[in-house]
Amino acid sequence: MKMLGSDAILRSLEAEGVEVCFGIPGGAILPLYDAIARGTTVRHVLARHEQGAGHMAEGYARASGRVGVAFATSGPGATNLVTPIANAWMDSTPLVCVTGQVRRPLIGTDAFQECDITGITIPIVKHSWLVQDVEELPHVMKAAFHIARTGRCGPVLVDVPRDVQEAPIDFEYPDAVDLPGWRPPRRGHARQIKEAASRLAAAERPILYVGGGTVNGDACGELRELAELGRLPVVTTLMGKGAFPETHELFAGWPGMHGPKWSNYALNKADVIVACGARFDDRVTGKLSAFAPGASVVHLDIDAAEIGKLRNADVPVVGPLKQVLHDLAAELRKLSEVGELRPPEAWLLQIADWRDQFPLRYRRGDVLKPQTVVETLRSLTAGRDDVIWTTGVGQHQMWAMQYLHCDRPRSFITSGGLGTMGFGIPAAVGAKAARPDATVVCIDGDGCFQMTGQELATSVLEGLPIVVVVINNAYLGMVQQWQELFYGERYSHVHLTHAVPDYAQLAEAYGAAGFTVSTEDELEGVLQEALALGRTAVVDARVDPAEQCYPMIPGGAAALDMIENPEEETVEAGS
Repeated sequence: MKMLGSDAILRSLEAEGVEVCFGIPGGAILPLYDAIARGTTVRHVLARHEQGAGHMAEGYARASGRVGVAFATSGPGATNLVTPIANAWMDSTPLVCVTGQVRRPLIGTDAFQECDITGITIPIVKHSWLVQDVEELPHVMKAAFHIARTGRCGPVLVDVPRDVQEAPIDFEYPDAVDLPGWRPPRRGHARQIKEAASRLAAAERPILYVGGGTVNGDACGELRELAELGRLPVVTTLMGKGAFPETHELFAGWPGMHGPKWSNYALNKADVIVACGARFDDRVTGKLSAFAPGASVVHLDIDAAEIGKLRNADVPVVGPLKQVLHDLAAELRKLSEVGELRPPEAWLLQIADWRDQFPLRYRRGDVLKPQTVVETLRSLTAGRDDVIWTTGVGQHQMWAMQYLHCDRPRSFITSGGLGTMGFGIPAAVGAKAARPDATVVCIDGDGCFQMTGQELATSVLEGLPIVVVVINNAYLGMVQQWQELFYGERYSHVHLTHAVPDYAQLAEAYGAAGFTVSTEDELEGVLQEALALGRTAVVDARVDPAEQCYPMIPGGAAALDMIENPEEETVEAGS
């Protein structure tokens, strides 16, 4: 079928089943936008900044399990995508980014808005292409989607010069991808899986340490089967939150820098750790040499490069987690049938005892506390299975991790490895595009909000309503906390003030509903109204600027060397 290269890009997206994409037009990508005007089944969501478009595509991918798609023009349009590309790389999010490039004869001449975006992004993409021949476009697009979603998921980049977009092509989308060098593992090694089962069966203090790879691998059902079969406690990382039901009796919390003390005890005092799609990140392990010194490690991962990268794996298993966890459960069941599997009930009782000894605590009083805001959101949405949470990055993100209960995968979307402030609002818009039936709530910070708050316009005008709850403590809170604890209370450039901007008025200016709340008495009613509106809403929750996020593992310290809430008169969360 005869068409232009720009049309071929759209026909490729349609062939891949893409329903929504996110972007902003500009000079070098105008032919693609003209093709959109001529007609496509792909919905385009107009962002207000390319970084927002990229995070929307991430939110879409994380909420749906499908590949997210973002468009940008050349030069600054493309470089504005670098942050979401890096974020997707760190968090293993499948992303296809299509950027315009200057015409081929101008490449290398420092032409207007020229930039070597494929060179810039080499360290943070799985693969990239500068398409020099229009005949390559269908094959490149086929390969881009295949690479983004197979093996360990991640971002890819397709850079298309303007004259290639305008060139004619006899379009035919390939049935199969031709990538002889790309061979992600298809099965885990049977002998290693059997050895992993034997280690688990013999363990007295086993634990499943679950990361975001379990969600990406669509292996949450298999994880639950394994845990329930062996009566194995489960801890999840920030990226793995929701992979295992958090109201389940075997759930043992979230380890790491701001994880509860009882969760860190459970992980660090285990004798067998089964890491499922987790990478022993420094925010979980703390001082690596002191992490879980008495444990042998079974490491299950789709990416062989992660095995042994930070912690030696006594039993390495490389393969798709859905198959590996299924086969591991089958081997464990065999051991159970011959009486060689003893559920670790004493260990479960010990973890329960630690949970009773070291609950999350904070002091309530006359000033609204951030933890109270998150707990109230949790109670107002309890029992609902249509809620998706997104967050920015900082203290509010950690409070969301601590106080929200997520029982479903893909219901908690945040920036993990890169820690990107401003992620929450655009990710919420993308999640709403993926799940129009869902109630999407962004728990944001006042610092994060001001980085990408302009995407409220996208939410309103594109009919993608979200609820944004701003935990407004008037500071760059996490930085302020570090300055208080480790820099002698020398607060350098962290005070944002409660006065500027007025988030409720700003929301109204964007066509959204705006609310301000500063007392616990009015909190529940305001949140209830915002959640029930069915339109984009912003709740400015003005909370105690002095409240800090505890417990906390100082940077470089061992995971068990936690700083707890120094307040003497604290109450257990929820009381």
